[in-house]
Amino acid sequence: MPVLLAISLVHMLNDSMQAVVPALYPILEDSLDLSLMQVGWIGFMLNMTSSVMQPVVGAYSDRRSMPIMLPIGMGLSMIGMIGIAFAPQFWFLLIAVVFIGLGSAIFHPEGSRVVYFAAGGKRGFAQSVYQVGGNAGSSLAPLMTAFIFVPLGQFGAIWGTLFAGFAIAVLLGLLPWYRRKLAEWETERSRAAAGKAGSTLVEKMSHPRVKFAMAMLVFLVFARSWYHAAISSFYQFFLKDHYGLTTQQAQIPVFLFLAAGVLGTYFGGVLADKLGLKNMIVFSIAGAAPIALVLPHLPLFWIYPVITVLGFVVLSGFSVSVVYAQFLMPANVGMASGLTTGLAFGMGAIGAVALGKAADVYGLYDVMLACSFLPLVGLFALWLPSDRKK
Repeated sequence: MPVLLAISLVHMLNDSMQAVVPALYPILEDSLDLSLMQVGWIGFMLNMTSSVMQPVVGAYSDRRSMPIMLPIGMGLSMIGMIGIAFAPQFWFLLIAVVFIGLGSAIFHPEGSRVVYFAAGGKRGFAQSVYQVGGNAGSSLAPLMTAFIFVPLGQFGAIWGTLFAGFAIAVLLGLLPWYRRKLAEWETERSRAAAGKAGSTLVEKMSHPRVKFAMAMLVFLVFARSWYHAAISSFYQFFLKDHYGLTTQQAQIPVFLFLAAGVLGTYFGGVLADKLGLKNMIVFSIAGAAPIALVLPHLPLFWIYPVITVLGFVVLSGFSVSVVYAQFLMPANVGMASGLTTGLAFGMGAIGAVALGKAADVYGLYDVMLACSFLPLVGLFALWLPSDRKK
């Protein structure tokens, strides 16, 4: 548990640095005179570098893990924070965002492996504790906008260097434990590869049903990422345009969505250990569909409770998706984590650009209305093979 709490804390600090970028959207839109499409490109660069690189890092670390890369990744994020604070124009801002993305891409696969070693028999619970940290960090974006970036402006991003420094200190303390567990795991894997267990594992991973399930899982996380990008990145602009809220007032519903997602992440992992991984994935995406469909049509008063419930349901399957991928690919924990929290979210980053461009062309209201249908894709989760014994 101390290891889980420590790596969850680092996850929170890492995702808090990532949250600085969307938190600055309203400020950067004014200070650098950005269009909504440029705002989408910022999100695209952040998510593509932090996400698409994750399976690459995960695949490499499955063969040759390097624990020292954890603090090195945080160092790259620190450089990115400094770059954002002093970026004079759009292109300098993109370069700084790339550093933050690369730091995050290095951290996540190795962080998931630490959780895998510390989980014992409760993988859903352990992954939920880890992901709660990350989602808690992401949920800070609206608060940072209201209390840091509105008063301080773009330079307020320099506070993110404190997050990076603290995270590096915690990771240096975890390295001896991680190296010891990694050596034990490598020994066990070598023994399994030399016998029947190793061949059985390879056969399971190459089975067509496993490949289909993994492809379907990535597709589902991809659709959820598009919807999450619509709420976390553009819903604040929708509230300002459609309901006449100020920048600070528009942060409250977004914060409620993200904060409720923290609770959903935790309870989703706990329930998955009892109810099954597939069942929670179906509930988290398809179960959010009716709530998402009514959200754009609600009066302002009802938005606050409804978006809170929506955030809880949508993110209740966040950590479960990672555990399900590890269930499918037990010999490639890093790659499985990278594909679910990495590549799928990177593909979802394309949604940030597409949504920004569509909002510039067709209007924000029509785009948010169209996005409300995305959770219906969750019905495809019914095709996933069950992880429970019949």
